[in-house]
Amino acid sequence: MNNEVLAIVAGKEITNADVDAFLSNLPPEQRQYASNPYFREQYVEQVVTLHVLEKMADDLQLDMTEDYKKMLANIVRDIKARMAMNEIMKGIEVTDNEAEAVYKINPDNYSKPETVSAKHILVADEEACKEILAQIQNGEKTFEDAAKESSTCPSGQQGGDLGEFGKGQMVKEFEEAAFAAEIGAVVGPVQTQFGFHLIKVEAKSDAETLAFETVKEQIKKNLLQQKQQQAYTAKIAELKEKYVEQK
Repeated sequence: MNNEVLAIVAGKEITNADVDAFLSNLPPEQRQYASNPYFREQYVEQVVTLHVLEKMADDLQLDMTEDYKKMLANIVRDIKARMAMNEIMKGIEVTDNEAEAVYKINPDNYSKPETVSAKHILVADEEACKEILAQIQNGEKTFEDAAKESSTCPSGQQGGDLGEFGKGQMVKEFEEAAFAAEIGAVVGPVQTQFGFHLIKVEAKSDAETLAFETVKEQIKKNLLQQKQQQAYTAKIAELKEKYVEQK
């Protein structure tokens, strides 16, 4: 299939392999469309267009111009620089032992804070808030139905669900009430700058230190970036000392 001829431009055969080579240089978000026959046909057209334009440039002998020579020199320079960069980074790696040593120095850096999962109902008036609370407490309405009917917060359409949050993510008054509330209890009215809230805590999670295995890959990624930056900085300083003439 890769040798299948899709078009012929000035005697040159354009094959599936040429299209695949073109696709390999596209950003990942564009490459994912390649399996779709419609989009692949568009890419085939792009490859044909590139070859047509190349033939035009040949006919005009644009490769003999000074602009071409300057552009080519810049491209060659960039390729050489990228290849040299790859040489600097070659062989740099991070072992599990190195990552674990970093983890053990300060495991508190890899902790999950205390969180709560809560729902709320927000209204502008305190008396209205108290009335809704009474309706929930006497079983006239569920918290979720009351949120859908009365809450002015967009979360009302999801029964007031705010999901999981930690300290520092909500306004002070709301946060203090939510973290102090018992699971399943409805507390309020709680006044904040936004109005009056009823809060129902669904779950709580204590702060915990994450296991090394959970954070190992992130630690290794951070260490690798640090090592690469150090290697790059040292090598550039060495090369400047060697090649740059002082004025």
